[in-house]
Amino acid sequence: MFDVIVVGAGVVGPAIATAMARQGRKVLIVERDWTKPDRIVGELMQPAGIQALRELGMARAINKIEAIDVVGYYIKFLDNEILLDYPTKHDAMSARPDTPVPDCVNHQNDEITSDSTLDATAWHKDNRVRGVSFHHGDFIQNLRSITKAETNVTAVEGTVVDLIDEDGAVTGVVVKSGKKNRTYRAKLTICCDGIYSRFRKRLYDTAPSVGSYFVGLNLVDAELPAKNRGHVILGSHAPILVYQISPHDTRILCSYRSRKPPSQANGELLGYLQNEVLPALPEPIRPSFKKALTTGKFRSMPNQYLSATRQGRHKGLVLLGDAANMRHPLTGGGMTVGLNDAALFARLVHPNNVPDLDDHRAVAAALSKFHNQRKGLDAVINTLSIALYTLFAADSRPLQILQLGCFKYFQLGGACVSEPIGLLSGVLPQPLLLFRHFFTVAFYAVYWNFLDRGLVGAPLALYEAVATIFTAVMVFSPYLWKELV
Repeated sequence: MFDVIVVGAGVVGPAIATAMARQGRKVLIVERDWTKPDRIVGELMQPAGIQALRELGMARAINKIEAIDVVGYYIKFLDNEILLDYPTKHDAMSARPDTPVPDCVNHQNDEITSDSTLDATAWHKDNRVRGVSFHHGDFIQNLRSITKAETNVTAVEGTVVDLIDEDGAVTGVVVKSGKKNRTYRAKLTICCDGIYSRFRKRLYDTAPSVGSYFVGLNLVDAELPAKNRGHVILGSHAPILVYQISPHDTRILCSYRSRKPPSQANGELLGYLQNEVLPALPEPIRPSFKKALTTGKFRSMPNQYLSATRQGRHKGLVLLGDAANMRHPLTGGGMTVGLNDAALFARLVHPNNVPDLDDHRAVAAALSKFHNQRKGLDAVINTLSIALYTLFAADSRPLQILQLGCFKYFQLGGACVSEPIGLLSGVLPQPLLLFRHFFTVAFYAVYWNFLDRGLVGAPLALYEAVATIFTAVMVFSPYLWKELV
């Protein structure tokens, strides 16, 4: 009998298992495969994700994996370039101060240390927050090692094939290991089994929607226009992301506008990469990209969206991470939201607040607070990811106007950069601020379109202004409403 069973040991599973074990709970964590995973996502962590790791006392999970620190973004729009820096620590702490999870931080486990690629002194002296990028599998193995080191944690390899449901409450799981099924019981079961969650239907009436795909390649010894920055390449093509994940490896993710995975069989995918992606890349990246194309090692992943549903109606069961909530990976916010959710939930169900996890009413009350308190960060990251992808993958005249307006807005500098990047990085979890900037961009885009059209084209510009504002409302408002309401 355990206090908590955690299903899945990706990013969020080890985080919540470690937190609850340190709070004195007896925890079982079940993972289908404990060997190092190999994925093309979950490789760039925003500053708010680093902050969550510190609050959980798991900051050193980014150490000794040849991680690369990230100080901001490089944006290329057609032939124009701009550098965007992360916000200052002062602005970040003013908006969202560090709040350590009770009983989880000790012996400076909330700080990174210097290693072969990260300089802890430089991090501390920098007046701006930083993010980090890495090989996903190495980071996951570090998280798992931290979790397994906890005396209150029992780790089991196997597939959870069913939940034990008794008298309307989940009281355990059935785990298949080899040819045997074993039963484990707990007061609370937390499912962190990812985008293809087996048990999401127990709590959710809706399924994730797929809007597009990312095609990922690994570039070896790539030359980047701006070191230690995430690269976003925009134009008439769908957006392209590039970021270094180790001293010799760089990840490139190429958006593919389709709800179906790209086919390699007929040469369609290779043609897309050669004819649309390659010409759009900055010149220094092209040699490594051409070399990567010759390997034929292309991997695709669906870009899914799922707004969070209020939980608590099924006693003894909680969903966390991608099992509960997904967003477009364009902004790299998935791990940030998941880790912050783990930290928030651990605070709310701390033994001082919920002494016994068998108390379903107390757990339900904590889940209600959880749903409301997570909305600030969740709404900003999720809405921004969808809105920016729609703008950056512009396939209509109004969206192209908005795309140009967004880049022109960044060129203004000052708060027109620091606050949007603060929203993107998760350190400014303020939905109303996002609302203000998004529609300021929309009207600024209309203004520039009037200038481009000139006096003769004013009637057309007026028509396009109406279409652009309408498009902005339709792109932004439904998603913000879903996340907040």
